[in-house]
Amino acid sequence: MTAENTTDGACAREDGVAAGDGLAANRALWDDLAEFHGTDPEDRSYDVQAFLAGGQTLRGIERELAGDVAGKDLLHLQCHFGMDTLNWARLGARVTGVDFSSKAIARARTLAEQAGVAAEFVEADTQRLPDALAGRYDLVVATYGVLSWIGDLGAWMGGAATALRPGGRLVLVDLHPVFQTVLTFDPFVADWPYGGGAPQHDAMTATYAHAEAAFEPKRTIQYPYSVGEIVTAAASAGLVVERLGEHTETETDGRHILPQGPDGLYRFPFSDTYLPILYSLSAALPPAPDGHPRDAGCPSPRPAEVTRSSSL
Repeated sequence: MTAENTTDGACAREDGVAAGDGLAANRALWDDLAEFHGTDPEDRSYDVQAFLAGGQTLRGIERELAGDVAGKDLLHLQCHFGMDTLNWARLGARVTGVDFSSKAIARARTLAEQAGVAAEFVEADTQRLPDALAGRYDLVVATYGVLSWIGDLGAWMGGAATALRPGGRLVLVDLHPVFQTVLTFDPFVADWPYGGGAPQHDAMTATYAHAEAAFEPKRTIQYPYSVGEIVTAAASAGLVVERLGEHTETETDGRHILPQGPDGLYRFPFSDTYLPILYSLSAALPPAPDGHPRDAGCPSPRPAEVTRSSSL
């Protein structure tokens, strides 16, 4: 099944900039990454052969929050080329993966065939999910590198809530906004805002999966959100927050900038303590009191845009 949405009908910001600004540039980047990731022996994030041999890509945090997914309908937002989506299926879920990259969706379908795993993949902007997905899922899951690509946080949360059945849950695990402010750890350089949602113009020159791979600079726009803004957006979409975690250690450092401890875990040292690397959110959709769908509404106006240059 393929369903493609556009942002032609998106709400307008009060400063006159469309809520979908940057979507085309970001899609072009992720089209390229969908073709490249997992194809090079030096790839640090996507081991396709290990996956096809039965390897598990999911981490402990999201598996704990999701619980037993056997027999449940699970929607995976921003699924890239489907490895995690298909691993949820291997745990017994009936899965649907959504991504705005047509090349990622095509590759995900091919990977599902190669792995012999049943899955549905839908091409769509997660800020404008197709109506056909509404009310179908027990779980909506999104993990690692999610909300920084979302210009309309309210629409994203509203779409996740609308996709859930009453009593269903959103499981979100992402880079902590504190960690996202850091460009390099050694030497320590911070060049990213803590929240506010102002569009950040980047010239991407590398991929997190393979820092040595040569890329022509690609224009992208990303958006920084604070923990407070993320939780408020979830509540505004009608979700009830059940658990918010801030994690100071992780099994893998997706950005490949942190030191690895003797125990194999990665931490973000700061003075004599550690700063959070990830946050995790579990939020449930209660029954709507009037039985009508919730409306995420239009986003709030954004601050002035900022430009920087970095690698992905």
